Order: sequence, then structure tokens, then C-alpha cells
Amino acid sequence: MKEVAVAVLNWNGKKLLEQFLPSVTQYSTEADVYVIDNASSDDSLAFVRSQHPEVKIIETGDNLGYAGGYNFALQKIENPFVVLLNSDIEVTQNWLQAPLQQLKNNPKLGACQPKIKDYKNQNLFEYAGASGGFIDFLGYPFCRGRVFFDLEEDQGQYNGDIEIFWASGACMFVNREAFWEVGGLDEAFFAHMEEIDLCWRMKNKGYSIEVVPDSVVYHVGGGTLDSQSPNKTFLNFRNSIYLLFKNLPGKMLFPILFARLVLDGAAGVKFILEFKFKHALAIVRAHFAFYGNFARLSKQRRNLHTPTDIELNGIYQKPIVVEHFLGGIKKFSDLKGKFS
Repeated sequence: MKEVAVAVLNWNGKKLLEQFLPSVTQYSTEADVYVIDNASSDDSLAFVRSQHPEVKIIETGDNLGYAGGYNFALQKIENPFVVLLNSDIEVTQNWLQAPLQQLKNNPKLGACQPKIKDYKNQNLFEYAGASGGFIDFLGYPFCRGRVFFDLEEDQGQYNGDIEIFWASGACMFVNREAFWEVGGLDEAFFAHMEEIDLCWRMKNKGYSIEVVPDSVVYHVGGGTLDSQSPNKTFLNFRNSIYLLFKNLPGKMLFPILFARLVLDGAAGVKFILEFKFKHALAIVRAHFAFYGNFARLSKQRRNLHTPTDIELNGIYQKPIVVEHFLGGIKKFSDLKGKFS
């Protein structure tokens, strides 16, 4: 068995596998490569079996989403380190080496990510991770190289290995032992922000999260769910509330949730003014989903034993939504506030 496995999650993604799996197999000879199939109805698996017989296949039997699909797979994959890799990513030569070395050198490194750039415009960072993920104290995620929808050009300004708050689920290297110590991915999220939740739980257990920009990959983005989809809006808003409720220390919980309620309401009004009524309704649905799952989430929160005294590096202490939309800040390097 090799030290690292590369696990590519697939759902009806034959075209993506045709385009991107060759780079994975070419540049991952030191890894066991898997395709994890979420009950595809196209002929994805026939393609893998015929064109890439060296790739191992794990079939989940149902569409379990991102979280469920990987939880299912990592119960079967026994390599000590696993890369959770989207099917719409092109990897590059030696992309595994630097992150894997970091994981091997530091047993308390729970997860890390490479630099993620835009496949379609390769001088830009890509939305889903860029050069490392952070959140503000209200739970809004952003990255070195991406603040909301503003992407920076990569000029080497974020090349250093640093501790971050979350590593991108588009290409996340995980210590498998740490992954299961915190319970794996939360399947209630289904898709979107589950990697932030996983990283937060790792941090609460004393693990660190890093970005390793010596490794570079290129991400198409939006491979399985349209960025303009009201369902994506629903998942993002719902999962953001889930994330905060599960992981915030007690004294911060209700003030932060109240502030998010106000800001989510403002986002709903903005959608209405833009005649995006389905997106506004998605925010309402997201909040009712939270209320409907309050008992389950409360039990989950109690079981997590969220510590109050641990220092969580990577939380921005100003409201990023205000600084961006009212203050005009579009670059990570222009942020004036402090990080915890």
C-alpha cells in the first residue's frame, strides 16, 4: 500500500473524467488513484474501466453527495494520507510532493491544500480555495486571492506556506487518522462548506490547517452545480448557519447568529431588488431548515464539546461583508483588520 491515495469523486461526470483523469494518473504515480462513484447513470465507470484500468473504483450505490461519498470511500481506503480531489481539476507535475511532505513531517497537521488557480484563466486564482481559506467572525468564508467573487491575479504574492482556517474541498490533503478522529465530513451538509466544518473541528482538536503553494492545480469550478442555482444559494446559506451553530464557543453563539440573521435578511432584500426571487426564497428555506433541525444540531453540538479556550488561527476580526461591499476592499492583502 502506498502512503497516499488520490480519491476523485464522480457523479455523471464522464466528460470531466475524460478531460482531467489523464493528468491525475500521469502525475500521481506515487499514489493509489481511486474514482468514487455516487451512482452515476452515465457510462463514467465504463470509461474508467476501459481507459484507466490502473484506477481503482469504489461505488457508493447512491448519490451521497460530497460528504457522504467521501465518508463511504474513506472507510475503505486505508492509505494514511488521502487527497479529496474534484473531478474538474487538472493537476501538475510533482503536485503531491510538497503537501505530502508537510503531512509526514507534522503529525498535528490535519489537512492542507495546494495553490488553486483558474483553469480557464490561468493567471488568476480560483474561487474554491485560491491560496488558502479563512473566515471572518460572522462565518463568511474568503481566501488569499479571492474575496467574495473578486479574484486576484497570481503574482507570487501568496506563495508562502502559512496556517489557514480551512483547506478547499476541491483539493484537500487529509491525515486520514485526524479525519476520523473528528468524525469525518458532516453528511447533513450534503455539499458546500463541509470542508470548513471539518477543518474547524480539526482545529478544535488541536490540529492545524495549512496551504502549500509549491503545489499548484487548476480548477474549472461549478462542475456539478451551477453557481447561479437557487439550490446552491440554499446550501450555502443553510450550511453557513449549521457551521456556526455547531462550532462557535457558547458566549459567541447567539450574538453571531443574530447578526447573521440580519445580514441574511439584507441579502434576501438584495435578491428581491435584483428580481432573483428564487434565490430570496432559498434564504428563507435555509433558515427554516435550520429551525427544523435545531434539536439534531443541538445534540451534535453537545457531542462535539466545542472548547472555549483554544486559539483558532485564521478568523478575521472584522466583518468582511461590510469591508467588501461598503468599503470596496477586493484584495486579501488590502484587509486592515486583525486575524486571531
